[in-house]
Amino acid sequence: MGCKIHSIEYYLPENVLTNEDIGRMHPEWSAGKIEKKLGIRKRHIVAENETALDLALKAGEKILKDYDRSKIDFVMLCTQSPDYFLPTSACILQDKLGLKKTCGAFDFNLGCSGYVYGLAIVKGLIAAGIARSVLLIMSETYSRHMHPGDISNRSIFGDAASATIIEYSDKEHILEFDLGTDGSGMNNLIVPNGCFRNPCTPNAPIITDDSGNIRTDNNLYMNGPEIFNFTIDSVPVVIENVLRKNKTEKSLIDHFILHQANKYMLGYLMKKMDLPEDKFYNNLLDTGNTVSSTIPIALKNLHDENKIKSGDKLLLCGFGVGYSWGGAVIIW
Repeated sequence: MGCKIHSIEYYLPENVLTNEDIGRMHPEWSAGKIEKKLGIRKRHIVAENETALDLALKAGEKILKDYDRSKIDFVMLCTQSPDYFLPTSACILQDKLGLKKTCGAFDFNLGCSGYVYGLAIVKGLIAAGIARSVLLIMSETYSRHMHPGDISNRSIFGDAASATIIEYSDKEHILEFDLGTDGSGMNNLIVPNGCFRNPCTPNAPIITDDSGNIRTDNNLYMNGPEIFNFTIDSVPVVIENVLRKNKTEKSLIDHFILHQANKYMLGYLMKKMDLPEDKFYNNLLDTGNTVSSTIPIALKNLHDENKIKSGDKLLLCGFGVGYSWGGAVIIW
């Protein structure tokens, strides 16, 4: 048994935060400086009453518009900003999307590696004969986790949801994976308060870093230098492992699609791994870093721009919070 990606759609919230908006709030952050360093011009941000489940529903409705939803056997939602501790958001999606009651559903909590992990789980479900058509949704609202004064993180991250339908196929299109974890890096990308270990503190002390970014322990904290070091150390290894496991080499890959973290990091990785620029995707300009949705958004954009064709060999790699990473080769 094999499986393949049938279709991809994504949804971006209507609210937009531009570099000019950031510059007006913090004059030391010029619009040009942000775009030059990060490769981001604007990012979409959820409204006050808008949640990850709302975005997931919009992406789901978009992809199911021209698809027989009675065929969906399983729905999976990857998010780190769920509407509720319980029930599972994927169960709510099953009802709101009008999927059959024999449809399996669950959430999983991962960040920037989430899409690759999701594909691995879907492949297992289809290979085991549990499902023939799976709806895989990524939906993230990191803006909910950020302090208004944390300009560094607000300039990087955008909110989004993506939806992918993966179907049974006589020929395997989702090939071998390389997955890994290093939980010792947990404190370098974390929201310290808010769950049972450390409940949210209404009057949590303000923390200001050397660059003037403001947060509390109720908000997202990212140690940028440590995340960068982790990335440049781990990603080349993942890519080499994926190539080896798939018995292929860099020259035979048509597109390298890495998690769209930021322009500087992607450029560094491209040079370090000696990857050809025309095969290396970079497109954060109008979305920013949308966490688990960056890879499916990139796939959708490449397809819509007629830059990938049937039979192309693509290498995907996600990496980030956890630490967690994953790579795979897929045939389009």
